Amino acid sequence: MSPRARLDELHSEMTAWRRDFHAHPEIGFEEERTSEIVATRLAEWGIEVHRGFGGTGLVGVIRGRHQAGSNRAIGLRADMDALPMDEGNTFAHRSQTPGRMHACGHDGHTTMLLGAAKYLAETRNFAGTVHLIFQPAEEGLAGAKAMLDDGLYEKFPCDAVYAIHNSPDMPLGTVKALTGTTMAAIDYFRIVLRGRSSHGAHPHQGIDTVAMAAQVINALNAIPSRQIDALESAIISIGQINGGTSNIVLPETVELRGSVRTLKPEVRDRVEELFKRAVILTAEAQGGSAEIVYDRAYPATINTAEETARAADAAAAVPGVDHVMREGNPILAGEDFAFLLERSRGAYLLFGQRGADKGGVPVHNPGYDFNDDLLPIGASYLAGLVERELA
Repeated sequence: MSPRARLDELHSEMTAWRRDFHAHPEIGFEEERTSEIVATRLAEWGIEVHRGFGGTGLVGVIRGRHQAGSNRAIGLRADMDALPMDEGNTFAHRSQTPGRMHACGHDGHTTMLLGAAKYLAETRNFAGTVHLIFQPAEEGLAGAKAMLDDGLYEKFPCDAVYAIHNSPDMPLGTVKALTGTTMAAIDYFRIVLRGRSSHGAHPHQGIDTVAMAAQVINALNAIPSRQIDALESAIISIGQINGGTSNIVLPETVELRGSVRTLKPEVRDRVEELFKRAVILTAEAQGGSAEIVYDRAYPATINTAEETARAADAAAAVPGVDHVMREGNPILAGEDFAFLLERSRGAYLLFGQRGADKGGVPVHNPGYDFNDDLLPIGASYLAGLVERELA
């Protein structure tokens, strides 16, 4: 039986798994229930389970029945964490935990890898080994790096590693497989501007950090538009401005927080240099000073050419996939699968999930929900990819 035929049989069961995960979301490094369910199911299917990687992360190991002459191994990764936000949906499987929501589809990613795991455990029609990587804390906490720090690749070496993400921007049945950079590098920053407090009636007696913050924001906004080549990609976004406790007092300090997104390492280096210079010199020009914490969070997600081509071919062979886009623009969101690709060859593909009447709400939105019609498609791709890569 083909992967798609078997996973179509499992569609209703997979839907129940996914909706249970959705109703019980857990944020990064707190995925205790999710991890326990995944480990239990893998063990029930005769899959070797290794826990404790990156805290709540785990790895399932399936060895093919055609072992003679093959020592190849590949990894398949799914993220398990939810977001710290309230859900706005009212359907039966909505989040049962206030302040927690699966708003990015990781419930679906986990379910698709579980579906592929069940099929592969039943058939084992491949030569070599597949490592099923169930990862915690993708949402800003670098769970992939935590798993690597715990020896993921030392214990489970991979010749290549693969992952997928749902895309509400793309129709169900379409796949995006880009060679090279497919997702941006993400850096986070915190700026503390220091001046001198004064009464609002006597601003000349102080050093106005609010006015200083406005000047700093203008200087930062000018970096991508005036100091970086217009054909390159760089975004500086201010997400928070905090300062002051009174409407008649100029505050001693103002704090700015935000993110920087770039696609190329050299552009990333240049933006950081320009960023720090702009903040420090602008603050000094206003008579104040600046403290900067600049954290390089996630590297760019860079697909290797050969693995991307083979992954695209595997996706195109899945019944239900109508179109595979092999060219296009990267996305300026970040993804910590990038850490796995820094140390292994592999590819990260986007699978469309927008249907006629569902699956089109953007990720990180209170009204988002994963489209369950994607479950057998994505799971079939993962299972079929193993059978092709480890033929």
